[in-house]
Amino acid sequence: MKKVGVIGGSGFIGSYITKQFLDHGFEVKVSSTDLSKKEKYKHLKQLNNSDRLTFSELNVENKEQLETFISDCEIVIHGGTPFLLNFQDADAQLFNPTIKGTENFLEVISTNKNIEKVVFIASVAGWNTNFPFPAEGKSFTDTFDETETRFTSTESHPYAQAKFMANQVVEKFIKANPNLSFEITTVSPVGVMGKSLSNREDSTSGGLQFLIKNKIAPDDFVKMLFDNDIPFSLIDVEDVAKAIFKAATTKGLHGKDYLLAKETYKISDMNLMLNQQEPKESAAIVYKNDLAKKELNMDFKPVKDCLYSF
Repeated sequence: MKKVGVIGGSGFIGSYITKQFLDHGFEVKVSSTDLSKKEKYKHLKQLNNSDRLTFSELNVENKEQLETFISDCEIVIHGGTPFLLNFQDADAQLFNPTIKGTENFLEVISTNKNIEKVVFIASVAGWNTNFPFPAEGKSFTDTFDETETRFTSTESHPYAQAKFMANQVVEKFIKANPNLSFEITTVSPVGVMGKSLSNREDSTSGGLQFLIKNKIAPDDFVKMLFDNDIPFSLIDVEDVAKAIFKAATTKGLHGKDYLLAKETYKISDMNLMLNQQEPKESAAIVYKNDLAKKELNMDFKPVKDCLYSF
């Protein structure tokens, strides 16, 4: 029985990843920044096969803790970077844990002889830091896939910039180390939606869905979404977890970075669907998922289904 380490395995996406691996017969080790805060991960103990689940304290900026965490894992999923739209200190809360945490992680895994596969949970921001706005030179209706040139701007949200920089760190590492004994694959989801497996109230994804459902704009970013009725490319959280599981258990995907996306809806139509009403406009396809469908054998469910379930 192989063991997978899931950094960030109790979060919104991470919980579904943990469930996927437990359902498929793996031992799963989940990281927690503070094991004393059991409310952060207690929901995972209710999953099927949770007897194969263990927890380990981990700060991604601590290389010694990283070495301990990955020491007995054949597969490692790195989803332990913060998703924050509101922050006080961009360096401390976003750039350092995201970029330095990625650098530390790569340094640690480079000397590990046990690991067979690493999957990074990146973001559409690794392709376009303007998201949900289009990349420079494109319109809201222009499609975007993995053949496009990556776009970043210093005017973008610090979260998006941090994710873009971390992605560049991974790409440089792969190029500088052509003879690795393990594979690295990256997935880059667009806006992730769906029902949380936990009752935690600190989820940015769940919080954004709540705001859109109830037409609440507590900050300039969310107000901008409403005021401009921004089209938002979306993906179901369970599909993201399934794609990550397939990326982790399929050989021959080294160096690949898959966009995970389904349909695009305007904020007004997201509001309707989150309230179990039909959207006024048909879904558009902006960020394409052809590569993930072909190489990960993914069949993405309609976004409407997950918004109705929220």
